Amino acid sequence: MKLTFFGAAGEVTGSQHLIETRKLRVLLDCGMFQGARAEARRKNESFQCQPAKLDAVILSHAHIDHCGRLPQLYRDGFREHVFCTSATADIAELMLMDSAKIQLEDALYLTRKLKPGHPPVEPLYTPDDVEGLMRNFMPLDFHEWHELASDFRLRFHPAGHILGSAITEMEIRERGEVKRIVFTGDLGRRDIPLLVDPAVLQGCDVLITESTYGNRIHPPASDIKQELLRIILDAVSVGGRVIIPAFSLGRTQQVVYYLNELFNEKQLPRVPIFVDSPLATRLTKIFRRYDETLDADVSRTLKHDRDVFGFELLTYVGSQRESMELNRREGSCVIISASGMCESGRVVHHLKHSVRDEGNAIVLIGYQAPHTLGRQIAERRQYIRIFDREYPLRARVEQLEGLSAHADVEDFKWWFSEMSADSHIGQAFLVHGEPRSAEALAELLRDYCDEDPVIPQRLESFEV
Repeated sequence: MKLTFFGAAGEVTGSQHLIETRKLRVLLDCGMFQGARAEARRKNESFQCQPAKLDAVILSHAHIDHCGRLPQLYRDGFREHVFCTSATADIAELMLMDSAKIQLEDALYLTRKLKPGHPPVEPLYTPDDVEGLMRNFMPLDFHEWHELASDFRLRFHPAGHILGSAITEMEIRERGEVKRIVFTGDLGRRDIPLLVDPAVLQGCDVLITESTYGNRIHPPASDIKQELLRIILDAVSVGGRVIIPAFSLGRTQQVVYYLNELFNEKQLPRVPIFVDSPLATRLTKIFRRYDETLDADVSRTLKHDRDVFGFELLTYVGSQRESMELNRREGSCVIISASGMCESGRVVHHLKHSVRDEGNAIVLIGYQAPHTLGRQIAERRQYIRIFDREYPLRARVEQLEGLSAHADVEDFKWWFSEMSADSHIGQAFLVHGEPRSAEALAELLRDYCDEDPVIPQRLESFEV
């Protein structure tokens, strides 16, 4: 059996790993590379995995860096099933259709900037590709085995990263021997709002694990609620506004959940709060649909609050006109808007109108990839570039990493020790992490593995 790492190898984005047996070729994730525009475009333009020859895709969850190239895979000839959980299928359809529309808009914008006679820029895929792809999705329930073939079966376990996210357990028979392969996807944390804790599995022959925060310890998620309150109170006291760039999927719902709790506890000042992301609004409806899969705190809250994602001060913004009007508002407000790395979407316009005022606050609540606007803000540069123009960064920058949906060192240590308690971890591969994080986690994982962990680089292959 051979593993080849086509993405999220030596870096965080572009998750894509190929398992090849004597009979099958199965792709784990098919994510989009993000970061510096030219480099990301180059990596995203073509595949090395031979899409038309794949027998299946197993999708861990619906973040774009894990699912974002699936329609492109379909465009290039893939016609087999995509296996994932039901919530992931519902979310992926929204995420991918939104991505396709952005692809079209970006292509038209870039084409207008080309010299006369230059071939137009083509989108990576279109809404038609998304529609074709979605017909091949096959949702599976957690904990139930599915026979992909007589010698390959899989089942999903909750990963605790976002709604629907899954750890994939595979049993693959080859030459009379059964090997157990575990792919974490993005492993979640314990005790974060909304989500159940990651499931614990018992041992494996091959582990493919993410390593995003393999060298970090997050602040407790429980501190975030009070930090949000402090930041809002500080801004309100000087008539400033709070801009929260947040991924439409996961982070927006977590922030709204905390603000709902603060409102119920009568701690929140009477300041208007806006979720300015049509995608986040649609995704929140899916969270409501799957509320029985969320954690015990949500179940308790629903006994006295019928909507944990809505309260009197909160408005979900719809039209572009309403979004533009937010930048003409006077007085304090809170705006939660996508994208989380500030690279596209309505939040870029809100930042353009807010970064020069020292009474305002920008709240970063997740990982900011290199070369993104979010990373520029996180580094508190004197000037930041927005829409090809330099703006002085005078607004306060607050980084709240307690809401990260990725496991940290303590979570990994717990998960590895539980996994190896009554069994063993054979060979391990660390993906989805920058070099320092992956190297630190490899050092930790060495104590739980039969062999030294491997940090594969892009396009590297290994026999296992």
